[in-house]
Amino acid sequence: RKLFGNMEQLNPFYESPEKQTQKRYEPQVQAINALEETMKAKSDDELRALTADLQQRAQNGTTLEELLPEAFALVREGSTRVLGLRHFDVQMMGGIALHEGNIAEMGTGEGKTLVAILAAFLNALSGKGVHVVTVNDYLARRDAEWVG
Repeated sequence: RKLFGNMEQLNPFYESPEKQTQKRYEPQVQAINALEETMKAKSDDELRALTADLQQRAQNGTTLEELLPEAFALVREGSTRVLGLRHFDVQMMGGIALHEGNIAEMGTGEGKTLVAILAAFLNALSGKGVHVVTVNDYLARRDAEWVG
């Protein structure tokens, strides 16, 4: 139970940390969403070619932050096609948080694997390798088979 109740009711200028985070990530999520129709229109071969292009750009000095909207939009489309699961905006925000080195707290069934895929793909573009760690043996086996 909170000592002072809902701070937003007590102080109209107060914003919860969750709302602050959402406001900070919203422009990036809008940029990702703006690319959705473009990604849907691409063939599987075009998506693979875009992956190679993103890798080349990352290795030639384009920052991962600059590539993030395009990379996340590509992962969302790949996930929709291959897994039948489309990332929600809140999962995009979780992926951005992980990419920034933050912790994204999520409950059971909220799509932690989908979130991890976003950050893993983006950071793998640099060619330095990425490790995804979980303490749950069942999820580690399931997700390795499911995502590859």
